[in-house]
Amino acid sequence: MANEMGAPARMQCVDRKPKRRGRPPKRLADGVGEQLAGLLPEEALQDALRGLDAQEITGPGGLITRLAGRVIEAALGGELSEHLGYPPGQAPPGGAPNVRHGSTSKTLATDLGDVEIRTPRDRDASFQPRLVRKRQTRLAGLDDKILALYAGGLSVREIEAQLGELYGIGGVGRDTISRVTDAVLADVQAWRSRPLDEIYAIVYLDALVVKVREDRSVRNRACYLAIGVTLEGEREVLGIWWRDTEGAKFWLAVLNDLHQRGVRDVLICCVDGLEGFPEAIEAVFPEAWVQTCVVHQVRAGMRYVSYRDRKQVAAALRPVYTAANADDAWAALERFDEQWGAQYPMITKAWSERWEYIIPFLSLPAALRRAVYTTNSIENLNRQIRKAIKTRGSFPDEQAATKLIYLAIVKAERSWQHAYHWPAAIRALKIHFADRIPD
Repeated sequence: MANEMGAPARMQCVDRKPKRRGRPPKRLADGVGEQLAGLLPEEALQDALRGLDAQEITGPGGLITRLAGRVIEAALGGELSEHLGYPPGQAPPGGAPNVRHGSTSKTLATDLGDVEIRTPRDRDASFQPRLVRKRQTRLAGLDDKILALYAGGLSVREIEAQLGELYGIGGVGRDTISRVTDAVLADVQAWRSRPLDEIYAIVYLDALVVKVREDRSVRNRACYLAIGVTLEGEREVLGIWWRDTEGAKFWLAVLNDLHQRGVRDVLICCVDGLEGFPEAIEAVFPEAWVQTCVVHQVRAGMRYVSYRDRKQVAAALRPVYTAANADDAWAALERFDEQWGAQYPMITKAWSERWEYIIPFLSLPAALRRAVYTTNSIENLNRQIRKAIKTRGSFPDEQAATKLIYLAIVKAERSWQHAYHWPAAIRALKIHFADRIPD
């Protein structure tokens, strides 16, 4: 099953989620501000800026990039002084043989653009700088910019052009960009095998189709996704899995993978109307409530309705899924059958056959119904993923698709908020699943 799920190659693992960016801590910002004021008094800074236009200040090779280069050079000089044990202009202590030995020019790619620096050297080449390591050509932060552009759906060629045109960063070739994005595979492997919570209140399951080139042809591949809502109301994507097509048999393998990673119980599973899906869920989590997405159910029936009848049929179905309880819903379905059953018998038949998987949400209060009657949560994620991959057309292989989908997921998770009205929802879950929810 590991091969079917397409585990990426083994690489060094790093944290799954990048930390959110924001303002620096106040104490740190104040400290930097005080040091800057000491180095560049306000009057001296104004004198330096006098007569310069915007391009000469912020453009490539402008004042800001040159100032950044001077700061980096000063920091490297301080590192060398610490390494040698004496400051510039003084004799080596005790006649030590290792002394300063000139410098080497280097172009460093940074968030500000290309910065020219001179890296100091020592005679015996034992100096190992920390701020800018030997053979390092990118300053910390540029990799994040590359990954952000990649997550936005830009190709390697487009990223190279963007770095040059918008940020004035040259010398970052396609091979370098590919190495930066390939490093994401280490995150993906750690993320796909990480331990999960023992209990999830709600799990949404769905798949989307991605075009991947295989054997000199483009094929549709099913990308399986799962979103879990914890007992604290936090949402997280549980994994990515690949298969040729979507089917209940492989969903069983996905659910077994979740179980092996620590999931012991799922209270409610929200799924579409795929044949055999409920049985696959019950085989792994026998106590889970399986809730068929009502929106999918309505859409499936509306395919058979002529255009002139769509509004009336949709209005007649609405009392079924907005009923106060299961009995009222069944009565509403009978009324629908009396009105439209002769013309559209397949709708009543489809609802009746899946009735036990349609009505579970009707026993829940309004605060919780909204969260489980539809798979909108994972549909919204799919929409954001499609936005990132639509410009690609197709991917050269499954790993390339996995990289971009993972970055799109990380980007989407940053904007996710706490589940809607969760305190009321967890109280309702406690009533229905008291013995399965720990105190």
